[in-house]
Amino acid sequence: MPKFLLSLVLICATTFVWAQDSQQEKLEQRKAQIQQEIRDNEKMLQSVRKKEKSAVNEYLIQANKIKLKEKLINTTAKQERLISNDMYINQVQVNKLKKELKVLKEDYAEMILKSYKSRSEQSRAMFILSSESFLQAYKRAQYLKQYTNFRKNQGLEIQSKTAQLVDFNAKLDGQRQVKKKIIAENQKEKVTLEAEKKEQQKLVNSLKKDKNKIAADIRSKQNESKRIDKQIDRLIREAIAEANRKAAAERAKANPGTSEAKAPVSSSKIALTPEDKILAADFKANRGRLPWPVEKGFISLGYGDQPHPLHPSITVHNSGVEITTEDGASARAVFAGEVSKVIVLSPVNKAVVIQHGDFFTVYQNLSSVSVSQGDKVTIKQNIGKVRTSGDTGKTIIKFLILQNTSNNNPEGWLQSR
Repeated sequence: MPKFLLSLVLICATTFVWAQDSQQEKLEQRKAQIQQEIRDNEKMLQSVRKKEKSAVNEYLIQANKIKLKEKLINTTAKQERLISNDMYINQVQVNKLKKELKVLKEDYAEMILKSYKSRSEQSRAMFILSSESFLQAYKRAQYLKQYTNFRKNQGLEIQSKTAQLVDFNAKLDGQRQVKKKIIAENQKEKVTLEAEKKEQQKLVNSLKKDKNKIAADIRSKQNESKRIDKQIDRLIREAIAEANRKAAAERAKANPGTSEAKAPVSSSKIALTPEDKILAADFKANRGRLPWPVEKGFISLGYGDQPHPLHPSITVHNSGVEITTEDGASARAVFAGEVSKVIVLSPVNKAVVIQHGDFFTVYQNLSSVSVSQGDKVTIKQNIGKVRTSGDTGKTIIKFLILQNTSNNNPEGWLQSR
């Protein structure tokens, strides 16, 4: 194989191995993250079971745990495939080194034999002295010198390739052990996953007995949710109108008598100041990278119209996402902004609306609030405590994102977990 092609193959192989190592590291980090989420989920599950308040909530947490277990199994399977690929590449290198060593050792042995036959100094001297000219004698002396160096270098190359072979074999042995461990982990997780599914099915069967009661409860909560959504929509429209009135007053003061200053005030679209435009653009640029409104938790009810997880025949509507978290969790701002409204939905249920240009984030189902209207907040700043329901034992925050008065799906804005 030409030297250029051989170098190209080695570069490609090295790059591929580096990419494999990078992917393996990312998968290991993702696996650790999933395992931590499973532990958090188990903690929430145990908390709900101790309170013995809501079998429905237990089902939702159990369902999320099963989903996390499946993710963990898939991640471990990817790790196994990557290690197998890496082992294949290393085995190719081992086979290549063995062939090269065999050729080198054969050439070296032949060279040593020839050197042995002509080993005497007299033979070397005669080889040089028998030259027909001084130039030929010089060339013969140089040849003998180069021949000696070549033999020395070939010996060093054999040592180097032997060391590489030992290194690759050790790496392969280590990878075999890691692969064996990963396969064992995967089998263990599959067994626990089946046990989790059986436990979940038992829970579903027990819940079927209370189907009518649960269905009535779902409908009641849907009606309450619609009422709260209307209240939040009205308050956001009021905030938009108020901001627009202030902006109009500023324009009228700066340009009295102009038609622009006398334009009707909108309650559906906010007139942005230059500073608000920058904040809105910054918020929009962070789509998919916003932190979660709670440190730990999972989405127990997604956005939009969807079948209820327990009763698929019942369609539920959600204007945001519901995130189940742990008891005593703090709500936190997902981005810098200004507190537009603090809403008291009931004596035990409060909400905070934060404005980010023409975007609004809403944090609902808080037992207490630690900010006030007009406060400037920073990203991840605690704004209150998430309420734990006394009836169900659930600790859930409802989180909404709106642009003006249009709801967005928060899942697309939050960091993936």
